[in-house]
Amino acid sequence: MTTTITAAAERLLTAARDGVPCAPVRDLIGAGDLDQAYAVQEAVAAARERAGSRVAGYKIGLTTRSVQEQFGVFEPDFGLVFDDMLHAHGSELDRGAYLQPRVEAEIAFVLETGIETPRPSVADVIRATGFVLPAIEVVDSRIAGWDITISDTIADNASSGAVVLGTTPRSLDRLELADVSMVLEKDGEDVSFGSGAACMGSPLVAATWIARELVRRGRPPQAGDVIMTGALGPMVDVAGTGRFTARLSGLGQVEVTFVEREL
Repeated sequence: MTTTITAAAERLLTAARDGVPCAPVRDLIGAGDLDQAYAVQEAVAAARERAGSRVAGYKIGLTTRSVQEQFGVFEPDFGLVFDDMLHAHGSELDRGAYLQPRVEAEIAFVLETGIETPRPSVADVIRATGFVLPAIEVVDSRIAGWDITISDTIADNASSGAVVLGTTPRSLDRLELADVSMVLEKDGEDVSFGSGAACMGSPLVAATWIARELVRRGRPPQAGDVIMTGALGPMVDVAGTGRFTARLSGLGQVEVTFVEREL
């Protein structure tokens, strides 16, 4: 591992440990060097695994035009989902555990079998999928002010925070994911709208993109992996406490509440 990659990983790990956002890492690895950025991501992931976390799946980021325009980044990326990031519908999360959290509604795929073929197709992904769930992703950035380029967010594990999964699985049979409509509420007030079509045309297309990237980069998805397929609409800041509810047509709803825990 090069000194540059180690320095970038340490910057991000220190920010996460101390709860203080850091400067972007593009000064170390370049603003557009994706291979360097994924090498930093792997270094950060290795540190988390040494500390006891286990990879439980993957997430694709920057899939909708609205989110891309928020950050001026116009291509997708992926990150790792660890077991300690997963929460169930109705969970309470400590707002203080996150630096700059935002939420977005998504569809999560849960794989029944692994995907090993060199260039997975949509059919391969359908065949491997056990069921899908409505989900809320808590995106977070260790980089101050969300001042990110594509290399910054990739290095920072695709700006990951947490995943909240619904509890009613649905088969892909007779589901047209592109037609799914989404409403995200905060404390009963609508704050974001979207659809499956906003996610690369369909969450199934997004799932295929990430499967191909994972295989290409030597991390083929395994049975049981959770695949977060990207935002269905604009992300929303988590300003203080409150309850977020995502309603997805044909899939049900998923809810998370942010609270302030006493030290």
